[in-house]
Amino acid sequence: MRIRQNTTLRPGALAAAFGVALLYFGPALADGGGGGGSNAGSGYPVCKVGEVYDAASKRCVKKQSSILPDENLAEYAFALAKAGRYQEALDTLDTLHDPNTAVALNYRGYITRKLGRVDEGIGFYLKSVALDPRYAQVREYLGEAYLLKGDPAAAKLQLAAIKGICGTTCDAYQHLAVAIANPADL
Repeated sequence: MRIRQNTTLRPGALAAAFGVALLYFGPALADGGGGGGSNAGSGYPVCKVGEVYDAASKRCVKKQSSILPDENLAEYAFALAKAGRYQEALDTLDTLHDPNTAVALNYRGYITRKLGRVDEGIGFYLKSVALDPRYAQVREYLGEAYLLKGDPAAAKLQLAAIKGICGTTCDAYQHLAVAIANPADL
């Protein structure tokens, strides 16, 4: 028996393979990197509009705050924000039973900052810090917001606070250090 080896790919087959790869890997690629955070790429796939990811069942479900815990909804809102779906992310945060947690306020600050409302974002970050002063990610994002406002000294204070929380090797410290060194990349 002789096996024939075909070394050429048809353009249609290549396009189909690429399409399948995008369907499969698309949610993972939606994070887009950059700006990072210790929770970047939260592991939540991004669902269709009007749905949220239910971590317990590992599937997308209709958005109803009464059936999902706040922690699940907050993490999903962050995944939406990382995918650039900011209004949906805010709408998801609006369904929380308790929107005044350090995590939810941090994510609301992140989203409003990404929408260009930096001062509003800083306000949410400061509320988050007041609730949990040892939450490194919020300090990273607050430092980035200060850089956007042209205040590197305030950003460096956040970097020092992060160092006291988790040292110089944690993601929050590393990301903010890079942002301070290259503020034009924000």
